[in-house]
Amino acid sequence: MGWLLLLAFLVTGCPSKTIQYPAEHERLLRLDQALESLRSAYERKDRTGFRSMLSPLDQTEELQRQAEMDFEAFHTITLEFRIERVMLAKDAFDVLVNWQGTWKKDANDTGTRQRGHARLQWVGTSSILLRGAQGDLPFGMQTKQMLSEQSSPLR
Repeated sequence: MGWLLLLAFLVTGCPSKTIQYPAEHERLLRLDQALESLRSAYERKDRTGFRSMLSPLDQTEELQRQAEMDFEAFHTITLEFRIERVMLAKDAFDVLVNWQGTWKKDANDTGTRQRGHARLQWVGTSSILLRGAQGDLPFGMQTKQMLSEQSSPLR
């Protein structure tokens, strides 16, 4: 009889896992969508889309300016984010990401490959916006290239 019960349990399978904190789960899904929207707008060089993901604060103006310089300087941008950690607060998120990307000046360019780590600070509950960023950001690659060219010794 015991074997029959075990067989019945195995055939029917385990019950599906229920989400313990559905509100937080939904916020995390919206955060993931916001991060993807930011990445996608940057790759597509979509100024309006990129700007729409930023909170209207002075802290994000420089980030926007750096991204727009990249849009002008590069023909093609590819960028990948990998979330390392998410820290939740009442209406804010801190997201630690590893990123890697390639920036090409024209179609024949082999491109510049870079990678780094950044802390992206997001706010909101239903609409999630980037309010700040710290670390080695992927936005502003044109400025980084100009600074490295200036600091490299002339031969």
